[in-house]
Amino acid sequence: MTKLHGMGSLTRKPIESILEEAGKSDGTLKRVLGPWHLVALGIGAIIGSGIFVLTGQAAAQYAGPSITLSFVLAAFASGLAGLCYAEFAAMLPISGSAYTYAYATLGELLAWIIGWDLILEYLFGASAVAVGWSGYVTSFLKDFGLHLPAAFTGPPLQYAADTGFQATGNIINLPAVLIVLLMTSFLVVGIQESAWLNNVAVVSKVAVILAFIAFGYGYVNPENWTPFIPPEGDNFGEFGYGGILRGAGVIFFAYIGFDAVSTTAQEAKNPQKDMPVGILGSLVVCTILYMLVSLVLTGLVHYTQLNVPDPIAVGVNAAGEGLHWLRFPIKLGAIAGLSSVILVLLMGQPRVFFAMAVDGLLPKVFSQLHPRFKTPHITTAVTGGVAAVLAGSLPIGLLGEMVSIGTLLAFVLVCAGILILRYREPERERPFKCPLVPIIPAGGILACFYLMYGLPWHTWERLIAWMIIGFIIYFAYGKKHSKWSRQESSEN
Repeated sequence: MTKLHGMGSLTRKPIESILEEAGKSDGTLKRVLGPWHLVALGIGAIIGSGIFVLTGQAAAQYAGPSITLSFVLAAFASGLAGLCYAEFAAMLPISGSAYTYAYATLGELLAWIIGWDLILEYLFGASAVAVGWSGYVTSFLKDFGLHLPAAFTGPPLQYAADTGFQATGNIINLPAVLIVLLMTSFLVVGIQESAWLNNVAVVSKVAVILAFIAFGYGYVNPENWTPFIPPEGDNFGEFGYGGILRGAGVIFFAYIGFDAVSTTAQEAKNPQKDMPVGILGSLVVCTILYMLVSLVLTGLVHYTQLNVPDPIAVGVNAAGEGLHWLRFPIKLGAIAGLSSVILVLLMGQPRVFFAMAVDGLLPKVFSQLHPRFKTPHITTAVTGGVAAVLAGSLPIGLLGEMVSIGTLLAFVLVCAGILILRYREPERERPFKCPLVPIIPAGGILACFYLMYGLPWHTWERLIAWMIIGFIIYFAYGKKHSKWSRQESSEN
């Protein structure tokens, strides 16, 4: 019997047991993904609402043209965390991502916290992107004279910091609901088929983004970049250097995709070699594209005009007849691109639930695989159903802030896990090593906390409330049914 470390809620899952689970070939997930599949999955998740929706909104509300610097700041924090993720994903090639890493290093309670927190990243993230997808589809159909009723294309609730939740008069954001359900059905069928669909979408949206950068640059008005850092407003986060920080915290939502790659480690053909390529490769490619797009966009249109659901389309329209031909491809690419983000995020969450159920922290039914497709079909259906409800009823701004703070907290814990495991087990084999330890993990912790600090207080309030709910579920169910805590009790 594998010897456990820690006691009760501090019990750590033995790394040997994790590696044994990862090495099983029967009754588990299928290993079908190569390095380019993984890079494409990362790009598929990263390039989405961050570039097609939130770039314009963050520029208009917080940073102005200096939103480019916000992307640099967010990329710096993501890069530090990405190196830590790459070490863990190569060393522990199993589904569960940050949840599994925390269980092996920080103990069961913190593993539960990060698993619960990842719901904010993947499930809420898929919902937020679906809202952005709905905005582009509605705009696309208008170009052909098809006007969907407003009552069925917007959320029934809106939120403002000073007034709270208010009814909008809308019934449901129906396009957002439908795209979530469609992507969920693809994921039930199989990971290989879903990866193929994602590859097609990735090629489409990267081609459109490159076209926007290449052709849009010729129509840039440099006066729109002046001042590059707008004067600070009355409140912190309204432009100035505080606006760059606030903008980085908000658009951090744009970088959540690379860690979704780590949830597919148990489906990678050669995870020790390919997971770092997928995580870091997708992060580098997307950071370069984000910086270039934000520069061109704020050069085409004054940042005050970008607080819209489809800022890239607004940028194309501002160029006049010269880029009129690009309107159709841009919207089509955005629709395809946002579809792939929804797909990858909905793929990540069920695999975290799957890992938690295997450990007993969630009901056993969540660990069941489809007898034919070998996918976690029950958790996929549950994830898709809840995401559809959220997408149909809440605005993108509220969802996006929750995703950002949840992701940043997950990154903090992963970076801390690298520090702890390097100290506790320095001789353990690591196929990929995060360089400059402890500088990079410590820097990742500080950078992510700094971006969390820049987010509005009401976002913190919701995070605290979400965590309290998670604690209640853990102590009411998870602690009592934990596979590893029960084994620890039996050994004593």
